[in-house]
Amino acid sequence: MRLHRLTVTAFGPFAGREEVDFDALSTGGLFLLRGATGAGKSSVLDAVCYALYGELPGSRKANRMRSDHAAPDRLTEVRLELTLGGRRLEITRIPEQLRPKKRGTGWTPEKAQTLLREWAADAGEGAPGWRAGSRSHQETGEEILRLIGMSREQFCQVVLLPQGDFARFLKADATHRAELLGKLFDTARFGRVEDWLAERRRRQEAAVQAGLRGLRELVSRTEQAAGPGAEPAAEWIPAEGEPRTADDLAGAALGWAAVLRSGAAEQLAVAEAALAGAEEHQRAAQQELSAAEELAGRQRQHRAALDRAATLAATEEQEAAERQRLALAQAAVGVESALRLRAGAADGRRRAAAAEAEQRRRLGDAPEAAAGVAELTAAEAGVREAIGRLRAAAEDERRCAALLAEQSTEAADRRQAEELAEEAELWLAGHQAESDTLREQEAQAREAAARTEQLEARRADTAQRLDAARRRDELRALAAEAEAGLLGLQKTALDAREHTLDLRRRRLDGMAAELAGRLRAGEACRVCGSAAHPAPAAPTGEPVRPQDEEAAAAVQQSAELALGAAREALTGLQLGAATAAGTAGEEPAAELAEQVAALTREHRSALHAAEQLTVLLQRRERLEHGHQHYGEQLHESRERVAARTARLETLAAEHHELAQRVAEARGDAPSVAERAAGLDRLATRLGAAASAARAAEEAATRLAEAEAELLRAAHAAGFDTPQEAEAVRMPAERQAELRERLERRAAERSAVTDLLADAALVAAATCPPADPTAAREGLRAAVDRLRALSSTEHTARERRAELARLGGLLTRLAEELAPLLAEFGRITRLAQLAGGTGGDNRLKMGLESYVLAARLEQVAAAASARLVRMSGGRYTLAHSDQRAAGNRRSGLSLLVVDAWTGTERDTATLSGGESFFASLALALGLADVVTDEAGGMPLDTLFIDEGFGTLDEQALEEVMDVLDGLRERDRAVGIVSHVADLRQRIPAQLLVRKGRQGSTLQLTGPEAS
Repeated sequence: MRLHRLTVTAFGPFAGREEVDFDALSTGGLFLLRGATGAGKSSVLDAVCYALYGELPGSRKANRMRSDHAAPDRLTEVRLELTLGGRRLEITRIPEQLRPKKRGTGWTPEKAQTLLREWAADAGEGAPGWRAGSRSHQETGEEILRLIGMSREQFCQVVLLPQGDFARFLKADATHRAELLGKLFDTARFGRVEDWLAERRRRQEAAVQAGLRGLRELVSRTEQAAGPGAEPAAEWIPAEGEPRTADDLAGAALGWAAVLRSGAAEQLAVAEAALAGAEEHQRAAQQELSAAEELAGRQRQHRAALDRAATLAATEEQEAAERQRLALAQAAVGVESALRLRAGAADGRRRAAAAEAEQRRRLGDAPEAAAGVAELTAAEAGVREAIGRLRAAAEDERRCAALLAEQSTEAADRRQAEELAEEAELWLAGHQAESDTLREQEAQAREAAARTEQLEARRADTAQRLDAARRRDELRALAAEAEAGLLGLQKTALDAREHTLDLRRRRLDGMAAELAGRLRAGEACRVCGSAAHPAPAAPTGEPVRPQDEEAAAAVQQSAELALGAAREALTGLQLGAATAAGTAGEEPAAELAEQVAALTREHRSALHAAEQLTVLLQRRERLEHGHQHYGEQLHESRERVAARTARLETLAAEHHELAQRVAEARGDAPSVAERAAGLDRLATRLGAAASAARAAEEAATRLAEAEAELLRAAHAAGFDTPQEAEAVRMPAERQAELRERLERRAAERSAVTDLLADAALVAAATCPPADPTAAREGLRAAVDRLRALSSTEHTARERRAELARLGGLLTRLAEELAPLLAEFGRITRLAQLAGGTGGDNRLKMGLESYVLAARLEQVAAAASARLVRMSGGRYTLAHSDQRAAGNRRSGLSLLVVDAWTGTERDTATLSGGESFFASLALALGLADVVTDEAGGMPLDTLFIDEGFGTLDEQALEEVMDVLDGLRERDRAVGIVSHVADLRQRIPAQLLVRKGRQGSTLQLTGPEAS
């Protein structure tokens, strides 16, 4: 990583835009960043960190980035150009801040912005240049982090070497060292491994205890299933927290379960034998009950057959009458269709007669009302023929109505055309006068437009003179006030000068008395060397001390500086007033203001007149468009009037001819259509009357035929008259019901006869009455005994099955606990080893502490290579993994090995200068180790912050030799320091100056020109 250029605007103490050219600074390899305390040296490093990571270094994250000296409208911005991984990048960051609103007053928030650009050989059109990369904060941060390979904390410790932090690190205890090393090397993952192993151990322990609790629960269930009197399991069940091996658990579980299953099998064999005897006794009782119930059933069946035979013998006469009635009804079935046919024909004859009477009534007084069917048909045909002749006349009548409507439309159209022609003639008559008026108004508006430009130029010139006149008067007033103040400052400066000279003179005069006051009898004089002091000088007044003279000189210098500043300010005011007078002249500002106001009014009036030109041109365009429109309207309207007049004459002649033919056709009716409608209604009535008369004749014929057919059917069925057949008719449902009842009684009588002839029933009737109740009681007692024994056998069988199932579960659970116990032992040893609590961990050091100790050992080795050179071969750093006393962390101790004495001692025993170059060596060594850990990204630019003031000349030389070694491979090292000797040793310098208006940056040295 190499820095090229840094630009900051309104950042920290820098009010304006400041730029740092690192390429120019790092030409010699070393460069010095110097300035007064609080000027902003560290802010340059803050800007580099903010550009890369979007955040300030950890110790200064709370600082404000925006400069309090910056103008409100100047945005805070940091831009860094650097090379990372062979790519030249430019990062621009603008933090979130408030800025003045562009419209109105007040403030509005400006969102944070990030821009990443990359220099490309072909940025567009074949030319090299910057190519836009990303505007996303997240994407830019991820890309920079990937290229650098270090976090912000690592970068601030490795690139911006903070000597104060490493001096504290050098003398800190193990806990504070662990905090810094943990951040730099990201060893929290090893701490998470410790936590993971501890948590895994807790989970494994919980699983083992849960398995043991499950085992005890399963044993309890097995004891409950075995019932009272079973062998207890308390002897082999392990207690809480005392797990046994898997073999012991499995063997004990199998033996105990086998004993319980053996007892259950014996109980089951006894229960099965008792159950077999109960089943045999129950089968015998069941057979006795079946025989008794069968005999009782046959006896009841024989008695029921005798009773039913007596009942059927009493109904024989009624059944004979019903058979006779059914035979007559079946004979009348052949007459039913003829009866229904005669009834339908009679009903149709009545309806047809009523319809004929109604249709003849509708004919009214017409002569055809009493006519026959033939006369009615002929009359209808004659009327239909007359209706056909009227259709042509109806078409002529419709055409007459259409001609009248068309004549009305044509007449209205002619009147509209005449009105449009009249309107066009009136508009065209008044067009010329309005056109002449518009032409004059357009000329006046164009003249006003030309005058507007002249007035605007005059008004702008006069306004400029007015501003200059006001500035002239204001500067002259300020200059007058400055002249008055200058007199006072001159007097103050002269008084201060006289006071200083007076004190200096008095001090010179009193020096002899001061020397005389130091003389002692018998001691040599420091001026002449004489031991005799015959006439020592005596003080003539109050003595003047050196600090009094220095204070007076400071007051004099302050007064003279104030006087010089006042003179410069007065000169600036006078020069500004003269410049303003050259522009405005000596004309009073009030007169110029009146001239500006008058020109403004005149300009506004001319501008208003010129603005009417557009309106006038639009009116002229509308006027010309109207002239063309109304000319065309007049021509078209006259043509339409002529065409409509000719069309009206043609329509009138056609209407007269058709009206005569229609009058002849309609006769007395209001219209041909109404006459045709009347004839159509008459024809419809005649046709309906003829149809009704014809239907009445046909209905009478059908009735006579139906009566003759009914008489023939009655004789054929054996009846003398149709009335006899109708009297014995029976519905088909009633016949089916009667037939079914007779058939059912016949079948029942046959079945009763068969039962009474059955030999088994006859034999049963001769036996004594059966008693199934006693047999049923015997069976119930046998069933109760069988049920009780069956329940006992079922309980014994389930106990044996349950004990077999629980025994298998016990065995499997004991076997499953084996890997849990083994895993618990392994994970316990690992967790104790990683946590530093087990007996195998000799140093009692946790995993994270072990990794940190290894890293610290690497850092100590890398630091010692430079510390040997800085200390003239005397000191090296050594890492110690000796166990710390009490509960303190082990493995993070640092010792200093003194080659002169051959002893190791604590780093706290180093002097101030020794602590500086030891901490510097430690910082550089740590930078090397972190860089290697981050992927070996070359760091071509480093900064070292303060600490050189504690070194003597020889130590400084040795440290500078080491820093010169850092310049190998074109590396640049920046030193932030106040030490004056470094200004002569390092020619390339970046000077930070502070002032009331903010700090500024200046490049000094060989490259400054």
